[in-house]
Amino acid sequence: MELPEIVSRDEWLVARKQLLADEKEFTKRRDELNAKRRLLPMVKVDEDYVFEGPAGEVRMIDLFEGRQQLAVYHFMFQPDWDEGCPNCTWFAEDIGQLKGLHELTTTFVAVSRAPYEKLAAYKERKGWTFPWYSSAGSTFNYDYHVTLDESVVPLSYNYRTKAEWDALPTGGLVQGEQPFDLHGLSCFLRVEDDVHHTYSTYGRGCDSMGFTTNVIDLTALGRQGT
Repeated sequence: MELPEIVSRDEWLVARKQLLADEKEFTKRRDELNAKRRLLPMVKVDEDYVFEGPAGEVRMIDLFEGRQQLAVYHFMFQPDWDEGCPNCTWFAEDIGQLKGLHELTTTFVAVSRAPYEKLAAYKERKGWTFPWYSSAGSTFNYDYHVTLDESVVPLSYNYRTKAEWDALPTGGLVQGEQPFDLHGLSCFLRVEDDVHHTYSTYGRGCDSMGFTTNVIDLTALGRQGT
């Protein structure tokens, strides 16, 4: 890996100020983008999804834990896997205390298709404390396009159809859950007893949620190919 050039402090300061101007412009654009995201329309969730957690079966409204917003991390863990997706696991290791989100009336949970017993065992092994639910038996993963199966719903990922993916040089989509690729985050808003879907992002769209990725991007060596 190529290392940065060694210069004098004065030369470094000139270069740093030039980059600072770019950073300020990026921050301004990010704020504008966040404002546009908040103005996205929302869609009422009519499906009666059932999840399984530590207290048994619950419905989507229960995942909010009485709060107004819900952020669902789509953790790739197929029913026949013995361990979760390596990329999702790496991301989950970064999840810290949720108190700040709770104070902003937002609940964070992870959802996977594997049976709850597998999720609970993996969570205990890793020492994680965030809520984790199984969507086994429901179409939740398929409806939010993090598990791909044409027999359930038409293939689509990151807002591209199967035909659009097939036309790309990188190739088409495969069925199931693809480690390192299909993880994502979906956000929901509760208005009284109704649940609404407001936002979903996938793949690199999840980068902004990671402590490690955000810190490492500020360093000289960066992500080092990861």
